Amino acid sequence: MDDFSSISLLSLAMLVGCYVAGTIPLAVNFSEEKLKLVTVLGAGLLCGTALAVIIPEGVHALYEEVLEAGHHTHSQDEVSAPDQKAAESVVGQSQDHAHSHEELHAFIGFSLVFGFVFMLLVDQIGSSHIHSSDDPEAARAASSKITTTLGLVVHAAADGVALGAAASTSQTSVQLIVFVAIMLHKAPAAFGLVSFLMHAGLERNRIRKHLLIFALAAPVLAMITFLGLSQSSKEALSDVNATGVAMLFSAGTFLYVATVHVLPEVGGTGGHSHSAGGGKGLSKVEVLALVIGCLIPLVLSVGHHH
Repeated sequence: MDDFSSISLLSLAMLVGCYVAGTIPLAVNFSEEKLKLVTVLGAGLLCGTALAVIIPEGVHALYEEVLEAGHHTHSQDEVSAPDQKAAESVVGQSQDHAHSHEELHAFIGFSLVFGFVFMLLVDQIGSSHIHSSDDPEAARAASSKITTTLGLVVHAAADGVALGAAASTSQTSVQLIVFVAIMLHKAPAAFGLVSFLMHAGLERNRIRKHLLIFALAAPVLAMITFLGLSQSSKEALSDVNATGVAMLFSAGTFLYVATVHVLPEVGGTGGHSHSAGGGKGLSKVEVLALVIGCLIPLVLSVGHHH
């Protein structure tokens, strides 16, 4: 199977899987308490997946080429040890190797922080209209729905870039690893998005539109990225693995959406809530659901090592 066929199939599977997972809360009637519990579980899945699946995958993708270069350097060292010039070149390569390690360390932090800050700015822009409204609480609720969807669409788009970049490497194993990592969080993210929008009181037809936009974001961006990466641009990107950077950026957006946006809305804590019962936080059952949500991706990622 050629690369285009595989990326097409993976994109289609991602679209269908994401949409189906998102329709589960719409098909099953939840009470207010159960809906809140499911939303907390979804927030836990977001955090757990970012920390246990996406960040390790992104770091691995970043360091993969450097580690391969290191193995190649060691083999050169054994073969050409008698040759003084070759030995000098090996020393030079090892120095470059150490330098590239330092650069990659910076890329890991930069990608995560940039993803988090990017979502912070998206959130602030979305909520900037609150103060001009006659009803701040209603305006805040409307803004919250839009920014939650927008936030998840943005990081789904980053996932699409990651999958497209992985497909352009022509390595089936890389494509499947990235696909599994993305689906591990896209399905619960779709589930969490719909649960949150229902919790926020949005009409079901509007929720389906939000879900469709979210489900389409990653497949569309995956195809665009794959088609846009020509041979020359692939060579240009070889120094910094675009897949790793995109996945780490995605993890940063993920952590923001889960910890700063969804959890304060559900738990009634933090700066967003001004109601009388706003300080009660999460119940013991909800905290347990949050912890379980965080642990599920960790359990699923065991045995997923390379």
